[in-house]
Amino acid sequence: MYKNLKAAGVAFSFWLSLSTFAQTPPLKVGFVYVAPLTETGWVRQHEEGRKAVEASLNSPGAAPKVQTTYVENVAEGPDAERVIRDLARQGHRLIFTPSFGYMEPTLKVAAEFPEVKFESITGYKRSANVATANARYYEGRYLAGIAAGRMTQTRVAGYVAGFPIPEVLQGINAFTLGLRSVNPQAEVRVIWLNAWFDPPREREAAITLFNQNADVVAFHTGSNAVMVAAQERGKFAIGYHSDMRKVAPDAQLLTVTHQWGAYYSRRAREVLEGRWASGDVWGGVREGMVRVEGFGSKVPKAVQDEVLQRQKELAAGQLQPFTGPMSDNEGRQVLAPGKKLTDPEILGMNYLVQGVVTKP
Repeated sequence: MYKNLKAAGVAFSFWLSLSTFAQTPPLKVGFVYVAPLTETGWVRQHEEGRKAVEASLNSPGAAPKVQTTYVENVAEGPDAERVIRDLARQGHRLIFTPSFGYMEPTLKVAAEFPEVKFESITGYKRSANVATANARYYEGRYLAGIAAGRMTQTRVAGYVAGFPIPEVLQGINAFTLGLRSVNPQAEVRVIWLNAWFDPPREREAAITLFNQNADVVAFHTGSNAVMVAAQERGKFAIGYHSDMRKVAPDAQLLTVTHQWGAYYSRRAREVLEGRWASGDVWGGVREGMVRVEGFGSKVPKAVQDEVLQRQKELAAGQLQPFTGPMSDNEGRQVLAPGKKLTDPEILGMNYLVQGVVTKP
């Protein structure tokens, strides 16, 4: 009888462990978005990344391993801190904060919740439970510049820019270098908005640039307003974040897309497996985090082939957009012939290159 009771006890313990395992709650993953969720743009690409987390880690018919939540249109600053803290209090064990202005609020909340993992996307400050990640957007910008250089008739390109932080400066400079690599006399006119998402002002800036003889415009803001303006004015534009041909079927030359699904899924899996560690990732074309696609119908195949070939060279490490000689737009040499900027130099970029016109 003792043996039977012992066997029954073992069986009960085994059943209990299976039952407990089956009832393990899913990993709660939170996302904070700096602008409204729309069909295209910066927030849309992170939303696609969120959905990829659920698709890759949850199996149909099985108990979910992850459960994701997002909060949209959260202003940088105190409001972001409140939202991030609320997500931590609600039991989210992994929180993604994809906006540069979320960096400090993320660090502050992370110090209060050491058991929660945080991912500061586009930030650069880390801690034991705060990792950073970003993409080499400038690689896609360089490729877009090549397309713009081949397609412009006026030799004037425009650029609607959010804030003059290094990431944005990298993009403007890479775009200009790509443009002038195939069209040496071309120039880039920039309008600063000091805002990431302001569709009326984005549109107004694009119209202003078109009125200044620009026939192709790129942008580093959060909506598709520049693309809509280009379509209406019969001009060209470079899509950013996501494919925008739906609103600009004739205007889009190509789009520079950001791909977050694989990274977000990997980091969530690492939390589930107890392998997550703070660190820094800066991936580009090679890592599949940035690519150009969505060529418009007016872009000749020869131009498409040229851009795609340059993309292959970037992926193979054969092309570095920031290669000397390189001067700033005040004539000072910033890079000697044959030299290449190091990652720290790129990350600290605080100038605009020759060919960029900051004022009309």
